[in-house]
Amino acid sequence: MGIREANVVRTTKETDISLDLTIDGDAAVDNNIQSGNGFMDHMLALFARHGLFNLSLACNGDTHVDFHHSAEDIGICLGQAFREALGDMRGIRRYGSAHVPMDESLARVCLDISGRPNLIYSVPLTDRRINDFECDLAEDFFKSFCDHCSATVHIDLLRGRNSHHSLEAVFKAFGRALSEACEINARAADSLPSTKGVI
Repeated sequence: MGIREANVVRTTKETDISLDLTIDGDAAVDNNIQSGNGFMDHMLALFARHGLFNLSLACNGDTHVDFHHSAEDIGICLGQAFREALGDMRGIRRYGSAHVPMDESLARVCLDISGRPNLIYSVPLTDRRINDFECDLAEDFFKSFCDHCSATVHIDLLRGRNSHHSLEAVFKAFGRALSEACEINARAADSLPSTKGVI
């Protein structure tokens, strides 16, 4: 198996993004993430660390408007990067799931790299904003990821009081579930995990 990595560059009138991804990363790597929003940097760093992905991101967005375009476009680029890095999907486990507690919060993420984009997002938060991050943008980020990775992702906050803790649990669970789905299954390393013969 070769190195599963991708570079995605996306430039629009709203954002200018460069993203480098290595799926089979190194937990010792200090990922360089500059999204344009401190809280989003923190969430993506947690995602990468707990998924054992190497992730480098630079986003220059129209944050004088708000962070909405940046959050969506980062999700687009991350989804495209995973889709590209996974290649023909041969040998991957395809499915992944994780439950992650963060103090009083508990998140569950179940996903399928299926070729069918779909997001089910049930994350009731007590706050609309965390610092200068609009909490609704987390759902927009995940929707963009699903659409461009062609994955089905179910994200549920099972309990939580502190919105920071809750989103932290969500992003950690997302990283762990996606890492599991991307793993190579040694028992089926040369086959596609689909009865259709295509993902």
